[in-house]
Amino acid sequence: MEEPGRDKGSKVAADIEDPNPGNRDTTTVSTKSARGYPLALWIAILGLIMLVGMYIFSLSLQQNGMIFGLMQTNMIEKEREKPCHNPRISDTEIPYVHYPTPNTYDRKECACTAVRFFAILSMQRSGSGWFETLLNSHENISSNGEIFSVKVRRSNVSTITKTLDKLYNLDWYSSAAKNECTAAVGLKWMLNQADVLARYKPTIDKKLLISELKRSDKLAADSLTNFKNIRHIVLYYEDVVRNHTKLIDVLDFLNLPKTKLSSRHVKIHTKRLCDHIENWADVNSTLKGTPYQSFLNG
Repeated sequence: MEEPGRDKGSKVAADIEDPNPGNRDTTTVSTKSARGYPLALWIAILGLIMLVGMYIFSLSLQQNGMIFGLMQTNMIEKEREKPCHNPRISDTEIPYVHYPTPNTYDRKECACTAVRFFAILSMQRSGSGWFETLLNSHENISSNGEIFSVKVRRSNVSTITKTLDKLYNLDWYSSAAKNECTAAVGLKWMLNQADVLARYKPTIDKKLLISELKRSDKLAADSLTNFKNIRHIVLYYEDVVRNHTKLIDVLDFLNLPKTKLSSRHVKIHTKRLCDHIENWADVNSTLKGTPYQSFLNG
């Protein structure tokens, strides 16, 4: 029983007797009670910790399962997209071959036919149209002409990219489309696309003739410089007309089967060059003795 007037938890002074007389001391003992939590509360806290741990563990398992599933899906997709191995294609050629997957049809038996992309860069009135018809006479080549002559297709980078993606993905429909497996697909781009075509029988300004020829030379030289790190072949009109083996070089460049190429193009300018220029005498005198004198022999 508590003594009257004593506060609960107060300190009590107790005399502790020592067996040896004379060694009596007074020791202070604390009687403050400990505040303990009920056992049920501890069990509840422990149970909650276990439940949270199990929940986190289950989330981890689900996440790992999802990651594994995604990895497995990616592996399957990569396997499906893996190009067909062709031992005839050298390691240096691999960057230039593609295996398009058109959105508008299934290539089926042509799926393993490697496709090379190309572009014909040319000045106007240089015979590029005739050359393109020669290419299109090959059953595996599809050259689609001046697709960027339509202004909206070259209005910005986005439309240019979209047009090229459609073309090189074999989703572009034109008269150049083939029933056989396409092995090379491309287009024609005129370096002076925006310029007006020369008249049938023009009068040439002899004062500007040399400077214009130099400008054309620079344009061609700059084009070759820009493409020096890109696989390309240089082709001249005279090569196609006089050197029939040059077309074989083109087929070798595209790594396509050799076959005879033909065209239904009809030569429009059948006369001599001097008959197609109104002021030929002025042109003749201006070019004589210059690096462009050989042009007079056309």
